[in-house]
Amino acid sequence: KYAWVLDKLKAERERGITIDIALWKFETAKYYVTIIDAPGHRDFIKNMITGTSQADCAVLIVAAGTGEFEAGISKNGQTREHALLAFTLGVKQLIVGVNKMDSTEPAYSEPRFEEIKKEVSSYIKKIGYNPAAVAFVPISGWHGDNMLEPSSKMPWFKGWAVERKEGKADGKCLIEALDAILPPSRPTEKPLRLPLQDVYKIGGIGTVPVGRVETGILKPGMVVVFAPANLTTEVKSVEMHHEALQEA
Repeated sequence: KYAWVLDKLKAERERGITIDIALWKFETAKYYVTIIDAPGHRDFIKNMITGTSQADCAVLIVAAGTGEFEAGISKNGQTREHALLAFTLGVKQLIVGVNKMDSTEPAYSEPRFEEIKKEVSSYIKKIGYNPAAVAFVPISGWHGDNMLEPSSKMPWFKGWAVERKEGKADGKCLIEALDAILPPSRPTEKPLRLPLQDVYKIGGIGTVPVGRVETGILKPGMVVVFAPANLTTEVKSVEMHHEALQEA
């Protein structure tokens, strides 16, 4: 149900996989969350790199189904590749969602969750993540278990807990793990730098560059320079999720 919300493109519906990077936002008690739903399929790894490089935290979704986890964590599996890419691209905070708990043998199996947690911990440690600072949450995206509230199907799960130098955090479900993300310091006092992700030409509006402000601030009326072409232009408006912003 939750993946369906993000896989909006027709080709994705038909193939049942995420191709492009999808942007979706929602609010938690603490944050405005923008999900960059990066493709998991190996044919689309370049799109995944674009999405991942803009993230503050990676949510690695691991499938718990028989054989599925093993395929993902195998030598050339996608779970390994994505965790490594996230770390390499500078995404230092990680949450692991152990998904499809409804399709383990037996369903909602604690030993299966523990087995996956142990294996993934050992792998992400080799990459450079500290497993003690990573929340592992057993979930079923399809049934909604442990997504927004604790699931009665997994009474054995006493919750996740993380320890990091900024302090400890704990909780029961995935949304609480999102609320435990440490907000990154945004270097707004530095000069403006905005790596371009894409450029849209929109009739009647003009050229719309898209990307994330990495340093500095961007607001309407500013004069900006594009490199390497050395073109100078004025910012007419700034939007995020189709809403005009006074400042980004």
